[in-house]
Amino acid sequence: MTPIRFQPMNKLRAALISILSFSLYSIAPASLAATGEIVETLSADRSEAKLFKAAPIVGRPKIGLALGGGGARGAAEVGVLKILEREGIHFDLVAGTSIGSVIGGFYCLGATAEQMEEEFKSGAVMRNFMAVPLTFRLLVAPVFLLFRPFSHNKYDGLYGGDKFRKYLVGKLTTEEGLIENMKIPFAAIALNVVDGRPYMIRKGHLGYAMQASCAVPALRKPVEIDGMLFSDGGVSCNLPVKQCRAMGADFVIAVNIDEPFEPVPLSSFKKPGSITKRMVKWALFDIDEPQAALADVTIHPNTEGISLISTRRSDAIRGIKAGEEAAIAAIPMIKKKLKEIGIVVTPAVEAPAVPEEK
Repeated sequence: MTPIRFQPMNKLRAALISILSFSLYSIAPASLAATGEIVETLSADRSEAKLFKAAPIVGRPKIGLALGGGGARGAAEVGVLKILEREGIHFDLVAGTSIGSVIGGFYCLGATAEQMEEEFKSGAVMRNFMAVPLTFRLLVAPVFLLFRPFSHNKYDGLYGGDKFRKYLVGKLTTEEGLIENMKIPFAAIALNVVDGRPYMIRKGHLGYAMQASCAVPALRKPVEIDGMLFSDGGVSCNLPVKQCRAMGADFVIAVNIDEPFEPVPLSSFKKPGSITKRMVKWALFDIDEPQAALADVTIHPNTEGISLISTRRSDAIRGIKAGEEAAIAAIPMIKKKLKEIGIVVTPAVEAPAVPEEK
């Protein structure tokens, strides 16, 4: 499998349009997520996080990367990867949820952070994710309902997601895009709406796994795979640290791109919609905090104010910068902890010099 290569945006867009996505507490990790399976999993709860103790390392330590969901905030994960690549930190396996599955999948295919950065800055990722503006799609929804009986995807949702999938991996052959053939083990996390449980998708075509993991309820139609119906994994397992452990990681770096959840003044809740927004933040915080506790290092860029569905270039640039800053701050701790388990990393390139203040 050759590394994926992004073309300049005008050529890429034209090509894609012409084609029209231990132990862990008491669990024995390796038995849960063999390559080539779709495996039921669970998000860690607070009791599990409190009792967690990493299994003894046998042989060369494996480093895992857990990439959380967050839509357009995924630009921050690209910024984190830029710094980690620069510092010579590489991963033996990756698990991603929602937009984290997209970035993680491309990483496992061989795409560089710089290549992904251009896709976010150009707005291509979110434009293809939304297909058409949400306001327009809501206005014409009644018309689309008339054509649902003739659609190949008759499930509920405003967008089908096929355009997004084809944008992501439209240039890959079926063999190149099979998860079980990827050199770096990868899992996309998605929720099976039939039984209400999250699963690790570790087989099949990468595009469909990404599409399933990113199928935001109500916004995007769920994706049927092997008799299961998958929706966005972020509603049940948004930061897949436990899943990295289950895949065999001895050391996990997690990237949490939720907006920060901190105490705010009472006056904040006088604005219309403020309670709803606060509860969405809380729900993500509540589900991600126990998962983050299982990581050796959690990098949490400041994504405050970046909408999940933003297509603005300024938000992408701000997200990437936030990711870079958070990763730079975490590098000393990462190197220290890696050294403790016998891994010494060497920077791939020298960090840019910081100009002296005059």
